[in-house]
Amino acid sequence: METCSALEKKGFEVTYLPVYEEGIVKVEDLKSAIKEETILITIMHANNEIGTIQPIAEIGKIAKENNIKFHSDAVQSVGKIPVDVNELNVDLLSISSHKIYGPKGVGALYIRKRTRLEPILYGGGQEKDLSPGTENVAGIVGLGEACRLAKEELDENIPYITNLRNKLIDGILNSVEKSYINGDIEKRLPGNVNFRFTGIEGESLVLMLDAKGIDGSTGSACSSKKLTASHVLKAIGLEDVDSHGSLRLTIGPENTEEEVNTVIKEIPPIVEKLRSMSSIWEKEESLLKNNTKRCDID
Repeated sequence: METCSALEKKGFEVTYLPVYEEGIVKVEDLKSAIKEETILITIMHANNEIGTIQPIAEIGKIAKENNIKFHSDAVQSVGKIPVDVNELNVDLLSISSHKIYGPKGVGALYIRKRTRLEPILYGGGQEKDLSPGTENVAGIVGLGEACRLAKEELDENIPYITNLRNKLIDGILNSVEKSYINGDIEKRLPGNVNFRFTGIEGESLVLMLDAKGIDGSTGSACSSKKLTASHVLKAIGLEDVDSHGSLRLTIGPENTEEEVNTVIKEIPPIVEKLRSMSSIWEKEESLLKNNTKRCDID
């Protein structure tokens, strides 16, 4: 988003597509947005906050038919779900090492042949004249090894992590009143869970979970210090008060069923305690009681 904003300041026209309640781009919207002068489509493969997976292959096919270059940010999806640049029909695909247990500070950009790029730095001839400067050899080797391991373990990790995720979702939704899942329930990354609890502040929930040894966040890690409502949650139609009551949890291959059971056990009493101090929840309870009375009368 920041890159697109910078391009707008340089005179480029940028069209931002809606994602609706499920957090997924509609192909029809993308088709309608394409203009004669459109030169690039960029859609992230999977969202870093709510885990929704976009129809990248279908979008890439449309881009190809219209002779438009197509980029996808696959930082969240590589190593977690199958990613094949040919099947996805992408011209450019960006990944980051630390998201697949590789070293921090290194990433990669896949560039399909005959895709012309201009460098933003100049001087050396490294990276085919696109990124001058001495290569981080240790980081590159680490990224390569992380990719190799991720591919080897993918078939085993996907069902294992998905089962833990579903257990966590069912456990919380069945034990906490007025709890919801943000994003599409099925078209999401195996290890991503993003809850929404009416009547609480997510920051308080994160702090109380931290005291129990449970790590979570109210948004993406890169914006975790911002107290403003998440633009991702706003994009799926949530009001600020609901956005602030959200919690993101991530499950990895090293997590266990015992740990998931611990989270299911710890969250309900914490939510209940926070709601007992919440004026928002007090109003919500009052509405629930009034609605119940009206139903009884009917």
